[in-house]
Amino acid sequence: MIELDEEQSRARDWFESLRDRICAAFEAIEREASSDAAFSYTPWNRDDDPEGKGGGGVRGLMKGRVFEKVGVNVSTVGGSFSPEFAKSIHGAGEDPAFFATGISLVAHMANPHVPAVHMNTRFLATTRRWFGGGADLNPPIPYVEDTEAFHAAMKAACEPHEAGDYPRFKAWADDYFWIPHRKVHRGVGGIFFDHIEGDFEPNFAFTRAVGEAFLEVFPRIVRRRMGTPASEEDRAQMLAYRGRYAEFNLVCDRGTLFGLKTGGNIDAILMSLPPVATWG
Repeated sequence: MIELDEEQSRARDWFESLRDRICAAFEAIEREASSDAAFSYTPWNRDDDPEGKGGGGVRGLMKGRVFEKVGVNVSTVGGSFSPEFAKSIHGAGEDPAFFATGISLVAHMANPHVPAVHMNTRFLATTRRWFGGGADLNPPIPYVEDTEAFHAAMKAACEPHEAGDYPRFKAWADDYFWIPHRKVHRGVGGIFFDHIEGDFEPNFAFTRAVGEAFLEVFPRIVRRRMGTPASEEDRAQMLAYRGRYAEFNLVCDRGTLFGLKTGGNIDAILMSLPPVATWG
């Protein structure tokens, strides 16, 4: 079992509490749709890893009437990066030891008019300590009202905090969530940030604000769209869009690579993939 200092413990506890509140909010939406769907939780650990990598996490998964597949994972892990991979991680080039804790969420919705969504926030420690993360909206059928509401929530989360540079983080998301081989964006964007280091307290406060903003805005968007009638053409558009989403996560996403390189739980790492998708 890895030992946590005060900052690491506080970050882990926050991510776990945010997971619990998000899962409760999503289950409440399912009940509004006359569904008894609920999250199942699968713990995993690496404490017996022969390479000395410790920690683990909990994978939360729900398949319901509104949320066709949604995963909410929290992991807290430590160990050492491989020498080659360490060169690509902030502060790990000279010492490959690391600690990481964070929450990662992806929701694929049953109704094509309800946007898919991704959110994650994390705290990492190498020879340096920093927060990273973001949230982005991924609608198969975009609505300007939803896009504006999501971006307004992210902007409001950023503005009170010195670390929260919304114009920069929005542009960073637009650049990051780009599928180069398709020459299209994965969705309508949001914010993306990394290497927010320095004073722990204000940076932690900013990270919490992003989580709170997501918890407020996304359920509101879901409720706005989940009763919209959908045609077979709408569903076909959603399945084709999901193919693009899967391509990004398998080919481009840094989080997927980080999880695989650090010996994370494969099911938790790949929970972002949609349950059904089409190509061609």
